[in-house]
Amino acid sequence: MTAIQLMQRSLLGLKGMDREEIESILSRAAYWEQQSVKVGDALAGRFVANMFFENSTRTRFSFEVAEKRLGAEVLNFSAAVSSVQKGESIYDTVRTLESMGIDAGVIRLKPAGVLQELAERIKVPLINAGDGNNEHPTQALLDMYTMRQQFGSLSGLSVSIIGDIKHSRVARSNLIGLREMGAKVSFCAPGNMRAGELDAPYIGIEEAIRADVVMMLRVQLERHEDGMIKSAEEYRQQYGLTVERAARIAPHAIIMHPAPVNRDVEIDGDLVEHPQSRIFPQMQNGVPVRMAVIERALRG
Repeated sequence: MTAIQLMQRSLLGLKGMDREEIESILSRAAYWEQQSVKVGDALAGRFVANMFFENSTRTRFSFEVAEKRLGAEVLNFSAAVSSVQKGESIYDTVRTLESMGIDAGVIRLKPAGVLQELAERIKVPLINAGDGNNEHPTQALLDMYTMRQQFGSLSGLSVSIIGDIKHSRVARSNLIGLREMGAKVSFCAPGNMRAGELDAPYIGIEEAIRADVVMMLRVQLERHEDGMIKSAEEYRQQYGLTVERAARIAPHAIIMHPAPVNRDVEIDGDLVEHPQSRIFPQMQNGVPVRMAVIERALRG
């Protein structure tokens, strides 16, 4: 595989990916969703390593289910029980797995920028499962897939993303992907949770809940100690999707959240499985979307 082919099959982010390529992934995900056979052999004999240098539950299990449904052999790697704890570099760890014969790697990292450097030195396709506060491309793809299921097209759709934009890789990847697909993206966040480098407009909470898609972001409660928010209840009152606010969203609108959810903080618990909520369908859609991404990495 040439260096160009390798980079084309890797998924480091949505930046630079055009509408046609995004559509092809979403369409292939629809194909995989329709398959009744739970475990196939599309990638039989291929080895995929899930390399998580940052904790994850939903993303890691979603990738693992996707890989096993495709018939791939799966290797799960956790930094918490690895040589990384003994001082081995991330590069050396990934290079070790590459030398053992893996065909592709799914990788999650805390530091931003490291993934690009790895991709330039590793000779198997890499899939970004979240790198720092940079990007989370498969989350954005499954979000777009969920919206497409609901509305048919993303073009002209209004999407409000509400919460801690500053630290959110989900917000960044969704902004890039949704704009490429013709959607209109707005942010809503407290002043100290805004990302100045992102050029989407900021709007108030009352305007935000009038969008076609109301996407809530997880409040990172671990940042309370840094004084980012005074209290969870105050955040809920000012920026949370409360039952009272949800009564004012449009009848056709949908509620989304990348999970995990802090119930009664960014969204009231009664709304998680509200008829207009797509939170659990998003998780379900992660499997066929990641099947499409893994297949793209290994088969082109």
